[in-house]
Amino acid sequence: MTVTEPTTVSAVPTRTRTMRVPRSRGAFSGLLLIVLGAWGALIPFIGPNLDYSYGTDQSWHWTAARGWYEVLPGAVAAFGGLLLMLSANRIRGSLGGWLAAIAGAWLVVGQQVAPILHLHPGSLGQPVSQTDVGRAAAELGYFTGLGAVIVFLAAFALGRLAVVGVRDVRVAERIEQREAELAREAELAREAELAREVERAREAELARRQAADAEARTGTGAGAGTVVAADRDREASRADRHATAEERRVATEDRVAAGAERDRAATEPDRPYGAESAAERDGAGPDYAAGSDYGPQYGNRHEPAHQAPPEERP
Repeated sequence: MTVTEPTTVSAVPTRTRTMRVPRSRGAFSGLLLIVLGAWGALIPFIGPNLDYSYGTDQSWHWTAARGWYEVLPGAVAAFGGLLLMLSANRIRGSLGGWLAAIAGAWLVVGQQVAPILHLHPGSLGQPVSQTDVGRAAAELGYFTGLGAVIVFLAAFALGRLAVVGVRDVRVAERIEQREAELAREAELAREAELAREVERAREAELARRQAADAEARTGTGAGAGTVVAADRDREASRADRHATAEERRVATEDRVAAGAERDRAATEPDRPYGAESAAERDGAGPDYAAGSDYGPQYGNRHEPAHQAPPEERP
């Protein structure tokens, strides 16, 4: 198997490397933007409890004007700060900075720009405080001052993200080197797992072949057992046929011997049944005894062929 070599840092384009930034680059600005955005979205509802009101002294009172001019920009600013604080990519961090900057600008000029955009959520009214300091504090804390600070922090974060320093490049190189090492380790792990699977398959195949060989030698397998049983049945059938043929041959010989004995008894009436002559005891049959008067037609080898049987002689 071909092993893929880890990607070297030099092979990665510089633009790709510089897109990475440490999270600490926008962490502080992002945290401040989250706090300021939450303030801008919640102060209209909790301000009356603190004698810090704008437009009405009722807490948790919802109006479309509050939604468009206060809650919406505050939520967008908080979201942009969250992107700045958590993002390790230059583009996503810049997106969070721009969102926060737009939200701050809307807090400053939203009430004047809304009619131009054909938005008519209504009027927020005037600060409830009767003193000049109270009215100025409400105007700055609700809209203009809050928006200006948010725009400043967003611009500061965007400026830091726009600069590509040597530290950024080194951090990006370390991150990419680590990712290459992790990819290399993962590839080696996959190769090792594949090698283990191949080895297990080989061992299983070897075990299967050994089991098949053992079954073939011992006949313990199902197929071998069937073959051995069939061979045994054929041998038993063959032995039965041989035994039957042998029994028939022995019975036939017994019948032939009994018939021959009856014939000899019929031709020698004066001789007791079963008596033997000396010539017969010496191995010659009764018809072949020395000096016998029987002709060759009766089995006598010593008499000429023209002599007649004993009962026809004078």
